[in-house]
Amino acid sequence: MQEARVLDACCGSRMFWFDKKNDNALFMDNRQLSDTLCDGRKLEVSPDIVADFRNMPFEDSSFYMVVFDPPHLLKAGEDSWLAKKYGRLGPDWKEDIKQGFYECMRVLKPNGTLIFKWNEDQISISEILKAIDHKPLFGNRRSKTHWIVFMKDDGQL
Repeated sequence: MQEARVLDACCGSRMFWFDKKNDNALFMDNRQLSDTLCDGRKLEVSPDIVADFRNMPFEDSSFYMVVFDPPHLLKAGEDSWLAKKYGRLGPDWKEDIKQGFYECMRVLKPNGTLIFKWNEDQISISEILKAIDHKPLFGNRRSKTHWIVFMKDDGQL
């Protein structure tokens, strides 16, 4: 396997990846899970590395791109299919997201790209942008699920 150029910091079941075994990517999540959902579908969360997005085990400036799709749900039963599929946020979610965003920027190479995915079913994108205190380059604003792009400035940690 070649050295990974892309980090998926909260890969979950790799739902949005066309190639779920892409050699350019390192898949990270804080959990491993194999389950059958209520509709009979298999759910597999099988990261390359088990680690917390708030404290990543990588050196500064390690990746050209980071994909950050953290849990977006506050209200979901612990054993619900939603919690299994997407994970859940804790009571300190603002600080967790802020720290996760900092870590994503830290492991990005200068001029690297951060792709941030957020679903605002329970928390608005404006609340998230206030919590992370970084200005995006561009993204969509029309649906509940947002893809927002950031770039690490040359001198930024």
